[in-house]
Amino acid sequence: MVRERWGSDRRLTAISRGGGLSVPARQAVLDKQVLPGLTVLDYGCGRGEDVQALRRMGCEAVGWDPFYQPDGHLEPSPVVLLTYVLNVIEDPDERKWTLQQAWELACTVLIVSARLTWERAKVTGEEFGDGLLTWRQTFQHLYGAGELRSYVEEVTGVRAVSASPGIIYAFKDDTARLNYLARRIITDDQWLSSDDTTSAIASLVDHVERRGRAPRLEEMPLPMAQQLGHLRASEVHRLVRESADPARVEDGSKRTTLNTLLFLAVELFNGRGPFTSLPLTVQLDIRAFFSSYKEACRRADRLLLKLRDDTYVRGAMNASAVGKLTPTALYVHRRAVEQMPTVLRLYEHCASIAAGRPQAWTVAKLCHRGRAVSWLDYPDFDSDPHPRLLTSYQVDLGTFETSHHSYGERDNRPLLHRKHEFLHPDDPDAAKYRRLTDSEARAGLYAHPHLIGTENGWEKELTRCGWVLRGHRLVRARP
Repeated sequence: MVRERWGSDRRLTAISRGGGLSVPARQAVLDKQVLPGLTVLDYGCGRGEDVQALRRMGCEAVGWDPFYQPDGHLEPSPVVLLTYVLNVIEDPDERKWTLQQAWELACTVLIVSARLTWERAKVTGEEFGDGLLTWRQTFQHLYGAGELRSYVEEVTGVRAVSASPGIIYAFKDDTARLNYLARRIITDDQWLSSDDTTSAIASLVDHVERRGRAPRLEEMPLPMAQQLGHLRASEVHRLVRESADPARVEDGSKRTTLNTLLFLAVELFNGRGPFTSLPLTVQLDIRAFFSSYKEACRRADRLLLKLRDDTYVRGAMNASAVGKLTPTALYVHRRAVEQMPTVLRLYEHCASIAAGRPQAWTVAKLCHRGRAVSWLDYPDFDSDPHPRLLTSYQVDLGTFETSHHSYGERDNRPLLHRKHEFLHPDDPDAAKYRRLTDSEARAGLYAHPHLIGTENGWEKELTRCGWVLRGHRLVRARP
């Protein structure tokens, strides 16, 4: 076998992280795929750090590894983690067999992760087979983000979802997949905490105002349903009618209608199932705000077709109440993405489903020349008056090719100006950022925009004009 010929020692790829969760396990927790009380199998667990961390969080986590834990129990589990395993297997047939085994063990969802091609600079080695033989005599096959998703779909035979770059969810049935997509797209399906009947009614009224319709009992959190169980349905409806603001309910109806269309359009982008496979809340939204499922799908299909229309997309960008529009793209802060026109939200969601939205990002860039989305990370956006770019991750929706760039070690990084333009006008920080922009414009600092897009150019303009920044205030420089 190849392994015997060149002595690959896969155990050396099992690194120690100091006891914390790996990036894929953390993503699964954030996405509520891993929950306390749920059984999780870490297939190829290495040193078992994810298993230990998940147990501390209340999960029934077990691990198996051919070297570190060969005696671990391999039994079917609701959730199976296959974390950075496929990329260290040098034999393509064994690689496929390993993925098949993990898929057979997963009852609900298989979470697959692998190292990506943009990490090539971090791997020192020579070409070997379809990967690299490192100086430690270990093997690495680096995946493209789209390649990994396609590979998982090919082996499992189901439509997979990119949770984040290099992290793929494969669900055993469409209901679980659509529940995940619904949580990802319809973010306002939350309930206020309720400790008694009064607070339960307040939570119900809040939900009605945000959703635009009264919920069914089975949609409510169990404690809340129990708190309201002694009231007749007619009494509950009367209390809601008397307490809910009609204007807010109307706004909630419009928002839910648009969110439902967005969900159905994304669902078509990733493969649409029957009405009964939809989450219950989405089924009830369709019954409340559309004449039929067919009519809702027809409207969602038209929305998806509009995404191909350059004129329509540019018009939506021009009409958007949020974001900074340049000759090539619209830039929108993470906090304002939900307020973009629905077709632009669909644009961003389709890119995230295809190639994964990174965990750390600040600004989404939507190109209107072609179809490409970038997620830009400015970690100090709120504290730095002109934050520096740390990373950029882009997916081309025409080819599904991805690219990643890191700027952390560069001496002259790109930076942002006019921060308020990326936010919604009602954002709590928008006024402060706008005041800074106005003072910088009056000081002549934007007179040469082609010079100030990087750290060095901006510092030179500040010096030339005789100004310094003190937080978000512009003050005269001392002689």
